[in-house]
Amino acid sequence: MVVGPEDQQENSDEAVKTVLKSLDDPETAGLILEEQANALKKILGDPSVLKLIRAHDKLEEGRKQVENQDTKQLAKEVLEELEPKVATDNNAAELSGLLQEPHFLALMESHDAVAFKTYDSPPPYSGIENSNGYGGGEPIRMVGLHKQTNEHLGVTLKVDDGQLVISRIIHGGMIDRQGLLHVGDIIKEVNGKDTGGNAEELQNYLSKSMGKITLKVLPSYHESPALCQVYVRAHFSYDPTKDDLIPCADAGLAFEKGEVLQIVDQEDPNWWQAKRVGSSKEAGIIPSQIYEERRRAGVKKPKSGGGFLCGSKKKQKMMYTSAKNSEFDKHELTLYEEVARMPPFNRKTLILIGAQGVGRRTLKNKLIMSDRARFGTTVPHTSRQPREGEQNGQGYFFVAREEMERDIRAGKYIEYGEYDGNLYGTKIDTIREIMRSGKMCFLDVNPTALKVLKTPEFMPYIVFLAAPKFETLKEINQQALSKGTTNKKRSDEELRNVVAESERLYNLYSHYFDLTLVNTDMDATFQKLEDAIDALSTEPQWVPVSWVY
Repeated sequence: MVVGPEDQQENSDEAVKTVLKSLDDPETAGLILEEQANALKKILGDPSVLKLIRAHDKLEEGRKQVENQDTKQLAKEVLEELEPKVATDNNAAELSGLLQEPHFLALMESHDAVAFKTYDSPPPYSGIENSNGYGGGEPIRMVGLHKQTNEHLGVTLKVDDGQLVISRIIHGGMIDRQGLLHVGDIIKEVNGKDTGGNAEELQNYLSKSMGKITLKVLPSYHESPALCQVYVRAHFSYDPTKDDLIPCADAGLAFEKGEVLQIVDQEDPNWWQAKRVGSSKEAGIIPSQIYEERRRAGVKKPKSGGGFLCGSKKKQKMMYTSAKNSEFDKHELTLYEEVARMPPFNRKTLILIGAQGVGRRTLKNKLIMSDRARFGTTVPHTSRQPREGEQNGQGYFFVAREEMERDIRAGKYIEYGEYDGNLYGTKIDTIREIMRSGKMCFLDVNPTALKVLKTPEFMPYIVFLAAPKFETLKEINQQALSKGTTNKKRSDEELRNVVAESERLYNLYSHYFDLTLVNTDMDATFQKLEDAIDALSTEPQWVPVSWVY
């Protein structure tokens, strides 16, 4: 509430004339040095100074006076009225917290100082009265919460110098939505009970509490980190209930291999906060890339209070040789792959991976024959001599062994091998030629070539054709024999080898696969593959971020 202005000040022009006249008055002339009097006359006679004086008078005419001279006391009275509603009304609890903020109280003091022109140096801020039991100068805040049954607060705690400190606020949780607590805040009391510096005991107490919860907090005033916008595809499954090292299992986020997650907080180097893409639920804790790598490699975690060990296995060291590429694939550790969401688009290549004998070649031929204008495949190169009736470029490109060896050394082949004294291989330029024609290049390559092909240049859609269980595979082979579609009867040992090889390939290279199909029926598998390829041009895709940036 405000009131009107006080009496008008005397006319500025008349005041200036009075001062100038007094400087020439013989009775007052002796009170000031002549040099000073002349300087004052010069200043007061300056037209710009007169304009400033008039402007000041104009501002003073419109000034209104604040009726309440102590806004801090007014804020205190509002807090007393809000107190009964803090436990049941989130808006009231938020307003109560804001009115107790030291920054807000300082703003009120500044307002009073400007309003009443009390420009003397203010006394040192005394904070909350010593009656709070924590000494002068500590700006203790009271934060009111209202907790529903089985509702998580979305906060984890740690002990630092014998005090309970908020170490993490879960994105999207109750505390995060309310915005009254921050990382680094010290919790002194809960419902009037001293916390005692026991994080586990307090976590259990809060999890069982319902209804009104009042926290006495010593604020940290740490700036909240900006929301992280990183998306990753998980290449392993995770269950927080089975992780003994997670800070809080209830706050953990379970996920399955292949799921896309949004990482919303990476402040903690060991534990990230993430949520499933498209989910409206609050975020959860997951192990970070570096932490999970240390755990799997058997490296001790840097001590941060708990001093946990992540394992006891020793690292395996070996020199790199290209001939043992598959050996290195066994030790390749891919946990999270950063991805970006792209609008529908057609991939440039289609790569089919699978164990020998699982039906990979049959599926390849079936798909190419279904639409030759859409799909194409490469013609391999060989150093052997053409047989009678063979033509160069039809079935094989025939080149001299010396030329082929030179191109292999120059890295012009995506894969190669030797059979019966002759070299065979797929040249990278033949892939580019199919791509330039506008067709999707169908590749049937060794999985060791995937790390070379999964690039922005080739943009592959990688499909793994998995073998079914041994019993199913045996039944399929018997049906094929009875129908006459094959004349080769496979022994149980051969079939078991196919299943074992399929499992080995999946374990080693599954982080490359966009789609996995279990081949229990060729027609059904073909239809699923065709539908998946068609969906590329109609549905958004998650692709490696390196393809975009």
